[in-house]
This record gives sequence, C-alpha cells and structure tokens, in this order.
Amino acid sequence: MDDAEEQIAREIAREQTYADRLYRRLDELIVQVEGNLDQIQGSQHASTHQNRSERDSFMALYEDRLALLRSVSHSLVFGRLDMDDAARHYIGRIGLFTPDREQLLVDWRAPAAAAFYRATSTDRLSVRLRRHLINRGRTVTGLEDDVLDQSVLEDPDHDVVLQGEGALLAAVSGRRTGRMGDIVATIQGEQDRIIRSENRGVLVVQGGPGTGKTAVALHRAAYLLYTHRRRLEHTGVLIMAPTPGFLRYIERVLPSLGESGVVMLTPGELFPGVETFRHDEDAVARVKGDLAMAELIQNAVKQRQVVPRNDLRFRIDGTPITLTRDQIRAARREARATHKPHNAARAVFVRAAMDRLVESYERALKAQGSTIIPEDRPDLLADLRGDAEVKRALNLAWLPYTPQGFLRILLSRPDRLRAAAPRSLVDTVDLLVRPKDAPWTVEDVPLLDEVAELLGEDSAPAEARARDDAERRRADVEYARKVIENIDSSGIIRAEDLADQVRHVRDGRTLAERASSERSWTYGHVVVDEAQEHSPMSWRALMRRAPTKSFTVVGDVAQTSSAGGTDSWSAALAPYIQDRLQVEHLTVNYRTPSRIMDRAVAMAQAHDLPVTAVSSVREGDRDPLIERTTATELTARTTDAVAAVHEERLGRIAVIAAQERVDALAAALRSRSGLPSVGAGSAGVDDEIAVMTAQDAKGLEFDAVVLVEPAELIAAHGAGDLYVAMSRSTQHLGVVHAQVLPAGIAG
Repeated sequence: MDDAEEQIAREIAREQTYADRLYRRLDELIVQVEGNLDQIQGSQHASTHQNRSERDSFMALYEDRLALLRSVSHSLVFGRLDMDDAARHYIGRIGLFTPDREQLLVDWRAPAAAAFYRATSTDRLSVRLRRHLINRGRTVTGLEDDVLDQSVLEDPDHDVVLQGEGALLAAVSGRRTGRMGDIVATIQGEQDRIIRSENRGVLVVQGGPGTGKTAVALHRAAYLLYTHRRRLEHTGVLIMAPTPGFLRYIERVLPSLGESGVVMLTPGELFPGVETFRHDEDAVARVKGDLAMAELIQNAVKQRQVVPRNDLRFRIDGTPITLTRDQIRAARREARATHKPHNAARAVFVRAAMDRLVESYERALKAQGSTIIPEDRPDLLADLRGDAEVKRALNLAWLPYTPQGFLRILLSRPDRLRAAAPRSLVDTVDLLVRPKDAPWTVEDVPLLDEVAELLGEDSAPAEARARDDAERRRADVEYARKVIENIDSSGIIRAEDLADQVRHVRDGRTLAERASSERSWTYGHVVVDEAQEHSPMSWRALMRRAPTKSFTVVGDVAQTSSAGGTDSWSAALAPYIQDRLQVEHLTVNYRTPSRIMDRAVAMAQAHDLPVTAVSSVREGDRDPLIERTTATELTARTTDAVAAVHEERLGRIAVIAAQERVDALAAALRSRSGLPSVGAGSAGVDDEIAVMTAQDAKGLEFDAVVLVEPAELIAAHGAGDLYVAMSRSTQHLGVVHAQVLPAGIAG
C-alpha cells in the first residue's frame, strides 16, 4: 500500500470511528423510545377514557419518533465541515445530541448546515474544508474533500483526500431502483438556495428534464416543516403529484429526510369522496379547464334560484292565499344580498318568502273576519311550514344541492349548459354534454370544487366547533404539562405535541385523513409537481387549499401535454397572486447524458417548444439507437430491442408509446421468455420493465428507454410528450419506428 492509499485508509478509519459513535447514540435513542413505548403499552393507568387518550397519544408520538429514528438508521451522516474557528460540524439526516446536549450531528435543514451546500472557493462562508462521506449502510467506504482554503493543504492537522468519482456523479450514475432517493448528500448550490428560500408567496421552480425539480420540491417541503414546524404541523403540507405511480415513486423520500404525515394526492383525488384517474378527450378537457367555466357554473347556480312563471296559490285550512312572483323575486334579492353560498342563502330565502306568505295569510284570515294578533304569528308560520304544497313550491324555487348532484344534472342538460354559458363558450359548450351516470374524470374535479364553493354549507355549526376546539386545546395543553411531569422525563415529548396527539386520538383520524376528507381544509403550504399540466380551473381549486398563497410550484412549460395546461407561469398564476410570484431556474441536468439530451433538445426546438437551456453533468457513452421497421413488425421489433437492452443488464427499462399501443406491447413483452416482470401504465414503476405513455412517465426516470413510434406521441398530445419521453433515460435511448421520424430526432 502506497502513502496515498495509507492516507485514505487512515482517514476512512477515523471517520468510521466517529460514525460508529453517531450510530451508538442513534441506537441508544431507539432503545430509549422503545422502552418508553413498552412502558406506556404495559401501563395500568388507562382505566378511564381520559387515561386511555393519554396512553394512546403517548404511544402515537413514540411510534412516530421510532419510525423517524429507524428510517435514518443507515447512511445517517454524509458530510463534514471544518470551519475557520476550528469548529468541526458533521452533517446528517437528523440532528443528534449527547444526553448532556452536546451536538454530535447537525440536521441538514439547520442553518449551520447551509454552508455544506453553498460554500465555494470564492465565497467560503467561513468553511476551510468540506468533506463528503460515501457510505454503504453504516460503513464509510470513501471520502472526497473540497478544499476551500488552500492553507488546509499545509496544515499538519488535516489529511486531505482529493480523489474519487464524487458523491454527485456516483449518485447520478447509479442504477435506478424504481423509487426516487433523497439527494440530501448531493444537493447543489442552486438547488439549496431554492430549498431554503424564505419566499412566502408562490415560488416557481422552472427547469428542464433531469434538473432535480421534484427532489428540490420534496426537500423544500422537509425544510419548511423543520423550520416552521409550529405553523405547519397543524395544517400540514399538501403535495400534488401527477399520477399514482409517481406518488409511489416519491413516497420514501420524505421519511428518509426525517418527515412524515405530509398529504400526497393526485389531481383526481383533490375533491373528497371522488377518486378518478380517467381523463377527458382533449377537446373536452380544454373546455373544462377554461377559466370561463367558473362563470358558467356561477350562472348555472343562480339559474337554480327560480322565480316561477306564475304566482303561487295555496289553501291553508280552507283559506286561499297567494305568494306573488314579485314577492318571490324580492325574497331572492334579499337572500342574494347576503352574498352567502347557495345552500346557506337558501335559509334566508325561505325565511323571507315565509315572512311575505304569512302576511298574506294574516290578511286573508282578517278578510274572513278572524281577529289576528302578533302573538298568533308563530302558529300561523307553523301551519305554513307544515304544508306540503308550500314546502314543495319553495324547494322548487331554491333547491338545496350537493356538488356531485348539481354537476351531474348540469352536464346532462344541454339546455341548462347553453343558458349558463358565457359568450366565449357558446360554440363549444355542447362538448360537455354526457349521461348523468357518466364516471367522473380528472377534469371534473376542479368543476366539483367550484360548485361546492358556490353551494357552500351552513357556516354556523363550523364556527361554533372552531370556538369549542380552541377552548379545548388550551385546556388540553395545560393538562398535558401535568401528565408529562408524572410520566415522561426524557424531554422527547412537548406538552403541545401531546395535547395535539390527544386531540387526534380523540378524533380518531390522522392529519392526512382529516385533511383529505374535508374540502375546506386549508394547508400551510402546497407543493405542485408537474405544475405545467394544471388548467386555469385547476389552479382555482388549488389556490383555495392555501389561502396564504404559500406554494412551491415545479415544472417545465416545454413538457406541457395537457390540453388545458400552460406555457406561461405568469399567465397561469398572476390572477391569484399578482406580484407575489418568484421564478427560479434549474440549469443542470443530473439525469440525462448530453448525447441523449442534445437530441431531445433538437427535437423540441424543431417544434418550437419553450425549452429551458440545461447542461448535462455527464456526456454518456451511448448515442441514441434508432431502428426503422415496418408497421407490421413494429411490436416484434420493439420486443427484440427491449430484450437486447435487458441482456446488457443496464437496469430498469421503460417502453414509452401512445396509449393505444400500451396493452399490446405489454402482452408481447410478457410472452417473451427470459424477460423479468412487465408492468403497464404508471403503476409499472414497480416492475423491471414498464410499458407506459409519456404522460405516465412524467417525473420518472429509468436506466434505459425504448421509444416506440415517436410520430404517434406528437399526434396524440403534441411535441411536449415526445420531449418528456426522450429525456427519461440515464443511460440508453432506443427509438423504434415505422412512420417518418419527427424533425430533430435523427440528428
């Protein structure tokens, strides 16, 4: 072993010694929390309902803490900073302290860790040396040093390791696993600046394929939960992702970063009680996404507040009375003046109509010779409210609705749609007509949300519940302090945490369950991935979820394929946030080698897509492999191409094709001997080979991609889909085609 190898081995052993100390402390905490959990589980103080709530709340908190500690029990530490003041900070996934509160490990989200990602030789941020620890499980296998102060090289107290592939290149060159991994050890300066941004409005992260937009968004969510925990732990963070397969792809990232309990939904799950992944045809989706649909729905709701064609005539106990059209119109005017939603304003309408009707009743009784005094009015109103014809007439004038019921009826009635349509939709509104029992689509969800907002509910009970909840929480916090004094002295549990957990146990649902079941739930922060796919109507629904307009929006307008999507962030978002829009750009492609990415960019430019300029960190060693075949041999040739890639053991493979080819290609690949599991659609992310559309592949990455008939992808949803498909690969791109290739692909 030469001197350099001895130096590296010596430094690895030194770092392993410190890592072992960290893991011992982590294991001590795991044992401590397990002991606390066992003690609570075996306790006998749960004889009353209050005692049981305390026990269950402690258990939930300890279980959450235990899950966090276990989730970071491998690759806990990944960095070291040596500072000008001789301080040395180790950086890891969570913060660790000795029992005497000496800091052993700095949480990557803490301010003290920011320099690990941001320090450069021109702006050292007081850092002399930055060390990357390369780990396999709990074992330190390699080191890399960034020397920011050259005097370190002459310092006898420092043995500097300057060789190695580098943590970043090791990460981007590794085989895909079918799940996104965190980038906490390899966050780059431009990414870290965005992750730690203190922007309180809408932060847009625009970046081309492979620039780490999703990873940045997830790490930003973890950072915000860490930094603003007291504000966000009760309201939560919503992550809106494009497909169920994409949610599975990212689901492990936040727990590995020390966070859990975030609400993750797809656009088809945003409205409680509806779960759909079905999309409308492009022409229909374009109309439903148009902002003019908000005016159409508002008109349609108002049109259900009906003034009848004739006066209403009733007979109460033999006495004829009349409610005139003018009186009904006045009652409607009075209800609308409250500016309450339809269902809430209905009570005002009914009361106003009844007031006028009882006056007619009193006049009719007096005309018959009866003596009426003010004290008689409650009895007369009771007579009116109990009359079936009166109830029926007022219901027809102002019916209560559910959002689902209202929209089903509206979309099945061309006459109502035409009557409500604003001028800009007159020529296209008939595209919306469908049977009343048609299944919900993703594009229906924003319309349901719009209807629900206009219909509303009675707010009085909700306001009363909010007052009761606030008073109960104050009492819970005070009681929790007393309980902690008697049960737990570890300092792990705060009174506020226990009080909140007691409330959650009492409610019986997690934050995610409560938030996803309540349409009016408002989040402290919302992350929207593949945001370019959201229509103006979809943005209206999303903006209601965060009234503070605290958003992280990530996407690439060049990859838009949705018919109602956007090609301009300012056009999409300015109507809701005015000047509170900040756009950041990611410019480095960590996924796709330049040999592949250059072809994708050339194709995109040939089709006038608004491409964000990016530079790849790797050139790669393979040019795209383009194979021409006949239409009849296309499926067989694709199967051969996939088999050839599999034989090279490159890793996970995506076969990307138009929707109408997915099932046939998947069947052909499954029948081919020697191939591993084959999945179809976005759920295929769990299989070694996945056959999917470009829309299914959004946000995902694979070791190899075989692209089938590119011209069909453009014909289906435009060049944006083809751009997505060409930029999913980390190593190999194959193209199999029978039709003429779109411009730019062949090079």
